Amino acid sequence: MTTESTHSPGATRLERTYGAPPELIWELWTTAVGLDQWFAPDGFESRVTELELRPGGRLRYSMTATAPEQVAFMVDTGNPLSIEVTKTFTEVTPPTRLAYRSLIDFVPGHEPYEHLTTVDIRPAGAGATVIVTLDPLHDEDWTRQHHAHRGAELDHLGAAIGRRMAKVAPNS
Repeated sequence: MTTESTHSPGATRLERTYGAPPELIWELWTTAVGLDQWFAPDGFESRVTELELRPGGRLRYSMTATAPEQVAFMVDTGNPLSIEVTKTFTEVTPPTRLAYRSLIDFVPGHEPYEHLTTVDIRPAGAGATVIVTLDPLHDEDWTRQHHAHRGAELDHLGAAIGRRMAKVAPNS
């Protein structure tokens, strides 16, 4: 995998603002415990098996289909219900920027290729804004589905932040 963090033409951005400090968002995005709480699309669960947070380091996790529609999708596309995903970090700048290349090797009839994602975490008042920039996938349908999944993941991140913040400052 290459270690360049320059997006291709057609890259798009997803943006969310959360009522949490950048350091908490960074922790949820860069630790196995944090990622396991939210980093899976709807209908899947994930488990981190390797995390080496440095440029050139890897993140490996298993992603298992759990919802009936996702199980059906995996079966229909000829994939096993559980796959291992590998990402290689290209930038690690705590707590503001993370970039990684994912190996897309699970598309039937398509040669494996790399996909770049960058995550920028910017202070915003008492919280932080997360900007995820995504390269397009190999066709419009897969790109649209990928963006929908990543948008749902950002919603899951928001829920994980809410659970964490509730533990820190429970209602009186």
